[in-house]
Amino acid sequence: MKLLLTSGGVTNTTIREALVDLLGKPIADCSALCIPTAMYGHPWVGPGERAWQFISGKAENPMVDLGWKSMGVLELTALPSIDDERWVPLVRETDVLLVAGGDVLYLCHWMRQSGLADLLPTLRDTVWVGLSAGSMVMTPEVGEDFIQWRPPDGDDTTLGIVDFSICPHLAQDGAPGNSMAEAEQWAAGISGPAYVIDDQTAITVVDDVVEVVSEGHWKLLT
Repeated sequence: MKLLLTSGGVTNTTIREALVDLLGKPIADCSALCIPTAMYGHPWVGPGERAWQFISGKAENPMVDLGWKSMGVLELTALPSIDDERWVPLVRETDVLLVAGGDVLYLCHWMRQSGLADLLPTLRDTVWVGLSAGSMVMTPEVGEDFIQWRPPDGDDTTLGIVDFSICPHLAQDGAPGNSMAEAEQWAAGISGPAYVIDDQTAITVVDDVVEVVSEGHWKLLT
């Protein structure tokens, strides 16, 4: 699987070009599925209007509205109740998965419960485009500051597909988001390296090669 891990979506030309490179063809020739699941578990987001905005492409975060050939919805909480034959072939045939932000542990829990987490290693050509929590779920740990919901078994690990953590939404002091001082305090509790990225920055991962693409600000904390 190829990863495009963003803080705020495909917000600028540099990130969009990186996405096209990962896809290997124009966006207009690609099929996509959006995954809104993380939104339901976050106390500031939840079900309702904001989930609809993401799915319909009317959210502030450019992902669903980029001009895809086709667009569908993959709701992870529904998958355990239907046969694999009804959704696994759909995922295998799709070029890109667009994964909303929200609560990262809620998303991780339902990725595991649905079977999507087990399927990911077999999706070698699929591009995963994460937004905030949709990016953080690929890391080994998210830190206590980003935990609002815990799964029934109390497991606070994430998928560990990459070997670094991510603090999204870096912002200037006083602006909405996370200041560098807050990010550094968060990173002190993280056991491995961590990227702090703003909404104009993304991280690509292909065959364990990590690259930062940015028109904004970021920092690697080790």
